[in-house]
Amino acid sequence: MASLIEDYALLSNMRTGPLVSRTGSIDWLCAPRFDSPSVFGALLGEPDHGRWLLAPACTVAEGPDGEVLDEEESGAQVAERFYVENTFVLQTVWVTDSGSVRVTDFLPLTSRTDVVRRVEGLTGEVEMYHELRVRFGYGAVVPWISRFEGEEDPAGGDPAPPMLVAMAGPDALVLRGEPLPESTDDDDERRHRGTFTVSAGQARDFVLTHFPSHRTPPAPVDVNEQLTRTVELWQDWSGLYSPPAAGEDEPVHIVPVRGHAVARRSDVVRRSLLVVRALMHQETGGLVAAPTTSLPDVVGGERNWDHRFAWLRDAAMALEVMLDHGHDREAAQLRNWLLRAVAGDPHDLQNIYGVAGERRGREHQLDLPGYERSRPVREGNGAAGQHQSDAVGHVMVVFERLRRRGAVEDHLSWPLQQAMLRSVVENYEVTDQGIWEMRGERQYYTHSRVLMWAALQCGVDAVRVHGLPGDAPLWEQLRDALAEEIWTSGYDPEVGSFVQYYGAKTVDASLLQLPQVGFVAYDDERMLGTVRRIEEELRHPSGLIHRYRNVLGPVDPDDPDAYAGVIGVDGFPGQDNPHLGASLWLAAQYARSGRTDSARKLVDSVLSRANDLGLLSTEWSPEHRRMTGNFPQTFTHLALVQALDALDAAQGRRAADAPHETEAETVGAAVAEAVGEPVPGTGGSSVVAAGGAS
Repeated sequence: MASLIEDYALLSNMRTGPLVSRTGSIDWLCAPRFDSPSVFGALLGEPDHGRWLLAPACTVAEGPDGEVLDEEESGAQVAERFYVENTFVLQTVWVTDSGSVRVTDFLPLTSRTDVVRRVEGLTGEVEMYHELRVRFGYGAVVPWISRFEGEEDPAGGDPAPPMLVAMAGPDALVLRGEPLPESTDDDDERRHRGTFTVSAGQARDFVLTHFPSHRTPPAPVDVNEQLTRTVELWQDWSGLYSPPAAGEDEPVHIVPVRGHAVARRSDVVRRSLLVVRALMHQETGGLVAAPTTSLPDVVGGERNWDHRFAWLRDAAMALEVMLDHGHDREAAQLRNWLLRAVAGDPHDLQNIYGVAGERRGREHQLDLPGYERSRPVREGNGAAGQHQSDAVGHVMVVFERLRRRGAVEDHLSWPLQQAMLRSVVENYEVTDQGIWEMRGERQYYTHSRVLMWAALQCGVDAVRVHGLPGDAPLWEQLRDALAEEIWTSGYDPEVGSFVQYYGAKTVDASLLQLPQVGFVAYDDERMLGTVRRIEEELRHPSGLIHRYRNVLGPVDPDDPDAYAGVIGVDGFPGQDNPHLGASLWLAAQYARSGRTDSARKLVDSVLSRANDLGLLSTEWSPEHRRMTGNFPQTFTHLALVQALDALDAAQGRRAADAPHETEAETVGAAVAEAVGEPVPGTGGSSVVAAGGAS
């Protein structure tokens, strides 16, 4: 069985993102890209679906499954596990009865896919267990493995190390190192395994390299050189972020599942920025939502999604976050990825694209048991075929923010944005599935309509403020009609809050984005009323919030039977777990509306769910006190940075964005008065980028 989600560590070469467990097993690796079929798939099944295990021999039970024993049974324990400062070079220190070892795992930052594992003896002598089970195609394909002894060096140097070459169809892997694991006598086991001993002062290196099977194995890696270079590259990149200079760097508490740690706020921001960079493809700039598929939102449930794709929303959020934290190169890469992705057909915009901007809508089920038997296991994401009216808004808002910062539109960027605005006009009356990609009935989601409004407002500002060509009169007309419609149908004066969708009485965490795009001020009474409703309806006793209540009508939120077996608004029965990213949106709202203490407590609550490496998944199960959902989750880490930025601004440690006077303030006030509501404050620009820090 796979480990707990929080027991995994992410490795990355900015092309793929393997996960290595606390027990020393790489249970997930897709090669050569994030979205390639898995080579190691034990995360979603059993060891025979592929893994690479390297751990003290006393931690592994005899038998065909190679069961990993817990610390009590084995007599060995992980004394510490950490990333080398500001990198994704993982070090795990094992202590056994006979001695201690350090295992260093990393991927060199090159154009190849090499997984390096170094074992160093620290004290005494430790017997290590080494097992390799290669399974291409999500565990379905067992490769042919050949052993090649190292050839003599004609110049008289050391002979080349021996290697194992695994091959099946288009894929091949080569494992180098000494000693190599041996094939087993039992053909049914179909694995290579062995043991070796490491004494204090000794080191053994093992390198697994993916390559196309029609080519010869690539040259060996110089582990010392690549380790030094990889550490330097990650640290140089991290050093581009300069924490706020005002005041002291406030400590925040991270209470992981094992132990207690206190980190400076800037360190938490830096780790989250690293996660985002790690999940951006080195060449294309495509940002995957997570490196995994089908880790369940609810263990045993059906909400199991493939997140190895790039969302327009995430790319727009990340572009702004990178721009705000000293990473201009990555911001430019994300901008260019957005342009290439939507260039396929901006009139038929998708919300999800492939890593290189491919249009993919096919979703099918894989023949895997699933994480803790949570099925189905999905490859592909059918949400790419959904209509999501908010998608254009996320893109247009961040491009307007770029213009506010002095960016100049080129021959490609503004015409594409005009085409996207035409798609808003063409789909003006179309219902959608909303930001949470509901698989139930389509609706006029308030958040979606507001993001359409924001897209049109950005188009108007592009013409009126920046002098770009465009049909501003038409966009103004539709913008004003949308504003009136939202205040009439998306806001319920009887309950004093915005609603999830037109005709509903319920709220939705996506409403927390309304002030982020300038539709209403953070401290406007209608927004504060919406926050109160979110606290009443969506807040779990743990302090975290759900994205929405999965019901089609009013129910008692404290009655668990209200959801059991009933198909809800998202098309599935039962209630989802509290959502970490949405909880951080609420923390940012608190900070921007003067509730600094509430913001700090909620951020601290989310961080208490982080693992020992500072990584966060999509959701949290209060019932089982564990992470759920794909891991690590880009959206969560972006929302964490934005929440901490909002706290910094509220405490005077970070300059707030200067408000921009726009026509939208006058328009919004007039529309609200026309529908009998008090004048809404805009609190600044109507074009502050979605999710933007103030």
